[in-house]
Amino acid sequence: MMNPAKGNTSLLLLSLLLVCPICISLDTITPDQPLKDGQFLHSNQKTFALGFFSPGSSSHRYVGIWYNQISEQTVVWVANRDTPLKDTFGVLSINGKGNLVLHTQNETTPIWSTDVSFSVSSTNNSMAKLLDIGNLVLVQQDSQRVTWQSFDYPTNTLLPLMKLGLDRRTGLNRSLTSWKSKDDPGIGNYSFRLVPTGYPQTSLYMGQTLLWRMGFWNGVTWSGVPQIASKFFKASFVNNQDESTIMYSIIPNLPTKVIVKMVVDESGIVERSLWQETTWVEYWSAPQELCDKYLNCGPNSYCDPHNEVIFKCKCFPGFEPKSSRDCIKEKEGVSMCNNGEGFVKLAHTKLPDTSTAHANMSLSMKECERKCLRNCSCMAYASANVSEGGIGCLTWHGDLVDTRIFPILGQDLYIRVDAVVLAQYAKKNGLTQKKRMLAILGVSVAVMFLLIVSVVYCFVMKKKKEKRHNTYSYSVDSTLQYFEDSPSRRDLDGTRRNSNFPLFDLRTIIAATDNFSITNKLGQGGFGPVYKVLIEYEFVVHNWASPNNSPS
Repeated sequence: MMNPAKGNTSLLLLSLLLVCPICISLDTITPDQPLKDGQFLHSNQKTFALGFFSPGSSSHRYVGIWYNQISEQTVVWVANRDTPLKDTFGVLSINGKGNLVLHTQNETTPIWSTDVSFSVSSTNNSMAKLLDIGNLVLVQQDSQRVTWQSFDYPTNTLLPLMKLGLDRRTGLNRSLTSWKSKDDPGIGNYSFRLVPTGYPQTSLYMGQTLLWRMGFWNGVTWSGVPQIASKFFKASFVNNQDESTIMYSIIPNLPTKVIVKMVVDESGIVERSLWQETTWVEYWSAPQELCDKYLNCGPNSYCDPHNEVIFKCKCFPGFEPKSSRDCIKEKEGVSMCNNGEGFVKLAHTKLPDTSTAHANMSLSMKECERKCLRNCSCMAYASANVSEGGIGCLTWHGDLVDTRIFPILGQDLYIRVDAVVLAQYAKKNGLTQKKRMLAILGVSVAVMFLLIVSVVYCFVMKKKKEKRHNTYSYSVDSTLQYFEDSPSRRDLDGTRRNSNFPLFDLRTIIAATDNFSITNKLGQGGFGPVYKVLIEYEFVVHNWASPNNSPS
């Protein structure tokens, strides 16, 4: 007969296994070890976890990756974005062709697959594991060769060491796409991608409509957002025959572990956030200002955020307003080809759209200027990399579009103008320089004058003080000498020994009355002037005669 206690224990364990598959954790997925709904695949240090989840208030099930060691579930990658499961019977496994597939227990047709082509000999050699950087990889167990990775198919989140951009060898172009909503991780309306044409730059799109340019990497920051520089990460940009990509990484050897992410949200905002204790804290987002909007100003004009009330868009040098946002040349037909033309600098700019710009990274700024000047179609030039004092050459050969001014930072843009405009700006700059020099000279003279006045004043006051001190010393010494030899002193010495009243010597009284100053005189009596004295406390001595009168 079964022991009731043992029977209850066995029943409890069976119940736990049925209702708590969540307790099971895997480190790999193999042909013999699939991942079921309720199980988790953890990275080596358990930084990230992969499993089944339902976003927001949705009951649909998705396979995703999220941070495992923070309190708020933050999904950074989703496999079956547009093909959710309707139940909790999903399975992620390695099929007979060596691919990672998602299906239900009752169906063999995959809902989602990695869809990699393998040779027949390697179909049963695949294994999936999750790395500590949040990258799910499909590898060959014998050679450890990666055949597929989730980093090549990002969703709405850019993680450290994840590349964004074009792999020219395979044609794979990685981009971020927003969720449809907080309850639906399906592909949304907004995308953030690196555009490889011209000089590559990152931009935000709604469908195929360009909304905002983050710009290109200029060696220090993104040209369109100079304030994004961070003490937590560093960025890199590669543009060669193999790839055109951007990537950022966490700065090594930080005192504390830093968790940061970049997300394109469902409202069309690109934001960077930092995890702090119990929540995500946003420290940068875009677009924010009116000047961030792509083509907010027309060709050959720029957006000035400090000039929005009167005239938001300003024309480049050599152009004049045609409308509130469009500019045309001041003098049509004036040649700017070997006719004394030159360049005018516009500082603190977000450089124009580089999708049609020409780049030569071997040229210095001087060489870049000469190159642009020799080509009559060249309208402007700028540095491609400002990290080493300005290297690399960017030139534009048509209309300059989507330019704005920043309060600080930004880059110098050199705009081609004809000889007349060049002379005007040279004269204007000369007058400005002259005014600046006059202002500096005026300030210098004023400072020198104040310094001289201060020195003279100090010298005069010092002399007055010395004179007053000498006069006072002479008066005191004369009075003391007179009193020392007078009969009054001798009488006072005798009286002091027999008096019940406090007596003070003349030196003390002279000091207390400020050498019998008129300001301390109280009045005049029959025996002489009466003075107020201060000896440690205010004490009035009545009927004390001056040295010229005999004391009473």
